[in-house]
Amino acid sequence: MANLSSLTTSSPTNRLRGSLPKVGIRPTIDGRYGGVRESLEDLTMGMARRTAEFISRSVRHATGQEVECVIADTCIGGFAEAAECAAKFEREGVGVSLTVTPCWCYGSETMDMDPYTPKAIWGFNGTDRPGAVYLAATLAGHNQKGLPCFGIYGRDVQDLGDETIPEDVQEKILRFVRAGLAAATMRGKAYAAMGGVSMGIAGSIVDHELFERYLGMRVESIDMAEFAGRIQNNVFDPEEYERALAWVRENCKEGQDWNAPEKQRSREQKDADWETSVKMALIARDLMIGNPRLEELGFREQARGHNAIAGGFQGQRNWTDYFPNGDFLEAILCSSFDWNGIRQPYVVATENDALNGISMLFGHLLTGTAQMFSDVRTYWSPEAVKRVTGYEPTGQAAGGFLHLINSGPSALDWTGHALKPWWEITAEEAGKALDETLWCPSDTGYFPAGGWSTDFTTLGGIPVTMFRVNQVRGLGPVLQIAEGHTVTLPDEVHRVLDERTNPTWPTTWFVPRTNGSGAFRDVYSVMEHWGANHGAISVGHIGADLVTLAAMLRIPVDLHNLDEAQLYRPTAWHRHGSGLDATGADYRACSTYGPLYG
Repeated sequence: MANLSSLTTSSPTNRLRGSLPKVGIRPTIDGRYGGVRESLEDLTMGMARRTAEFISRSVRHATGQEVECVIADTCIGGFAEAAECAAKFEREGVGVSLTVTPCWCYGSETMDMDPYTPKAIWGFNGTDRPGAVYLAATLAGHNQKGLPCFGIYGRDVQDLGDETIPEDVQEKILRFVRAGLAAATMRGKAYAAMGGVSMGIAGSIVDHELFERYLGMRVESIDMAEFAGRIQNNVFDPEEYERALAWVRENCKEGQDWNAPEKQRSREQKDADWETSVKMALIARDLMIGNPRLEELGFREQARGHNAIAGGFQGQRNWTDYFPNGDFLEAILCSSFDWNGIRQPYVVATENDALNGISMLFGHLLTGTAQMFSDVRTYWSPEAVKRVTGYEPTGQAAGGFLHLINSGPSALDWTGHALKPWWEITAEEAGKALDETLWCPSDTGYFPAGGWSTDFTTLGGIPVTMFRVNQVRGLGPVLQIAEGHTVTLPDEVHRVLDERTNPTWPTTWFVPRTNGSGAFRDVYSVMEHWGANHGAISVGHIGADLVTLAAMLRIPVDLHNLDEAQLYRPTAWHRHGSGLDATGADYRACSTYGPLYG
């Protein structure tokens, strides 16, 4: 049993340099004094305050911290007040801009024209004052000036004094804010490429320009020799290392050694592999975010880290042929708990697949949950399952399923026992995830220098979203999304299928939601249309949030199984023909506006 006393929840904190982005609320107003403006001041500012209160109580940063809203000091009736608001937002670190109004205002004089800040306008649907008219007029101005903006317009007419925020308006506000904060949070951060290209996998050919132009990030390239040097020279906190190693020995249960007897490593080698694996996890974390303890130990430069919000570890083969693999560091860092208790998970991509790392980062920033990195390994048709096992799949699995299995590591949350925002996870849930995970000696055919792989099977019945950013020459990045559910197979069926691949690796049986047409005609078609060997998986059906985020970044979506009503993009996409062809319009709009950061 896991030691629950070690699984206390850490206080939410921002572990990266730079402040967390805030949401700016811009109350715009009819600027005519002499009775008109005066009659609307309290109404307009009240709308702004209620909106800010709603956002702050409904959304958290992925760090677990509350979202802070900044409201303009005055209502905005013209450009002078718009400029004052812009100056305040710059001082306060606003990264997302939401304009609200119950009335007519002067569109191009009051609009937010910052080209890099995601922006939306909520125009109150009322007949007393034409807030919706301002919304339409100002959105037209945004489109004319090439500044995409989201529109928020309630379905039902409200009375002017109605202080409620309708549910459909709430949904759009929250979707916009979640996606906007994700985009703003990435800006100015780094991806730590720990190593280079792994086994010729295209996703690990890290494209600096992609990060810079689309995400506002930089790439920090770190040779894996840095790990060897830090291990050799003890560039890590020795006290934390001893504590971490003791925690691992108490809480990480070893599983079966599936290697042939002559290929198995000795007990002494396995113990040394644990020691190296723990050091590697500490070093990877310190490389990403720094560690002030290193400065106390005399390593001032190393203490700084690389301010990396995400990273990847190459591992195979330049490292793993000679040193224990990176499975433990990837699995434990991507999990929501370790020897320091329950804390915000990190984003570390296996095999330095930066495109999957970007995808995992999207999912984590939108949900605050641990993301799963996995091979999209096999489509099992019901006929093939019956041939191999004698079992005929039923229920959600009746049309077949996908075997998601990573070559070594996945976040322990993905046992299914701790799949929620990290700050909501209890010690009991984290302990259950630890108890359900076996650490098997790595397959020495793949990893001749040893290491430890996570072995578990994800619980069935969990709503999940599989997604990935792919890159196409001449087109740029594109995003694909498949919502669905995990499924549980009978134990013997699972055993037979799992052992045909590698029983030391973590397994998730996944059924995407199909609709009988196109890429989602059936489960096989999803596999056939998937863009790479890897996918990122997030708990919950978050496809709609991903679509909104992708539009902000100008990344088109080539594959999804959402209803069209769930697609929320800037209104400029309508002018590109979304009413006739939503996917084509997405491509055209992203091409028109180009990457968010030029």
